[in-house]
Amino acid sequence: MSGWQPRLWTAADGLTLFGRDYAAAEGEARLPVVCLHGLTRNSRDFETLAPWLAARQRRVLALDMRGRGHSARDPQQRYDLATYVEDVVALLARLGIARAQFVGTSMGGLITVELATHDPALVAGAVINDIGPQLAPQGLARIAGYVGKGGALPDWQAAAQACAALNADVFPHYGAAEWLAMARRLFREQDGQIIADYDPAIADALTRIVTDPDPWGKWHRFADARPVLVLRGTRTDLLEQSVAEAMVQGHPEARLALVDGIGHAPMMDEPDAAAALEGFFAEVD
Repeated sequence: MSGWQPRLWTAADGLTLFGRDYAAAEGEARLPVVCLHGLTRNSRDFETLAPWLAARQRRVLALDMRGRGHSARDPQQRYDLATYVEDVVALLARLGIARAQFVGTSMGGLITVELATHDPALVAGAVINDIGPQLAPQGLARIAGYVGKGGALPDWQAAAQACAALNADVFPHYGAAEWLAMARRLFREQDGQIIADYDPAIADALTRIVTDPDPWGKWHRFADARPVLVLRGTRTDLLEQSVAEAMVQGHPEARLALVDGIGHAPMMDEPDAAAALEGFFAEVD
């Protein structure tokens, strides 16, 4: 199963937002899954994972957060966790979804934790992909060094080369076909040029997104209340191994899985990630 339907909804401030809605395969219905992407990404990041989950009797909603993909850019630049939470809650309320599993990559993981703080009952369980309550300075510096700074590119081949130049250490096994596929997830064509598929103004929000007065307290409350799978790429520069281990220590329903040879962040189609996801989603509601 790979088909999906576009899902549009209106945020509290009037912005039109977009997501992909994958129907669950026939069989005993299970809790739906909401997939939330990273800072500069969009719902296309889940084009492999979402149908995989849907085939396991789960409806999947893969969202474009405001300012990315097909969701509207925000003229007020409200690119912060509280607003993202409002946006997700608005969609789920419209669809009558009171409880779901979540998959959050990087920023999407932070949104998931914030959402559970806002509405604990809504988040039944979560996969937190290569992000945590304490982030390595070198990883943050790397992200700050590229977000919002890329210019237009002449063609898709140039976009693929740009992806390879930026992510060669993250996905060392990728070849030309994989880089082109990544380019088509991260960029879009506009006026005959290839541009990054996000509002460059999100660069100004990075510090706000990763700043929290009580990150560890919030995390421990989150991991105490539900099943959690933490994924960490062994080559990541954002989530240190000691931090990842501390995230699951003392939480009986939390587990850590390593994705060998991958940096920030795993695409979750890697064998290590797939095995961990299979076990997690087989056990949760």
